[in-house]
Amino acid sequence: MNDCIFCQIRDGKIQAKFFYQDEDVMVFPDIHPRAKTHLLIVPKKHIPEFIFVEDENLREKLFHTVQQIINQAGLKDNRYQIRINGGGLQDVDHLHIHLLGPITAA
Repeated sequence: MNDCIFCQIRDGKIQAKFFYQDEDVMVFPDIHPRAKTHLLIVPKKHIPEFIFVEDENLREKLFHTVQQIINQAGLKDNRYQIRINGGGLQDVDHLHIHLLGPITAA
């Protein structure tokens, strides 16, 4: 997708500071953070939203990456949230998982 910001990041057309990346997944900070740590876990393959993930290995890898990043970001015992928007609620039509923390008590 030429106009997808996450595809442009993947392709190096837009710079991002990667927290982690491999051949299938990239992790970088949200440009409008809503917590001290606000990372986006994004598949490199353009997938519009979660409901369209057909590759079981990719789905498993995304969740494994979220677990790994929770530990690496020091959020394991530090109140975190995982969010996946879909059905038109997402700002970017490319699957991405928000990891936010630490979250303060209301």
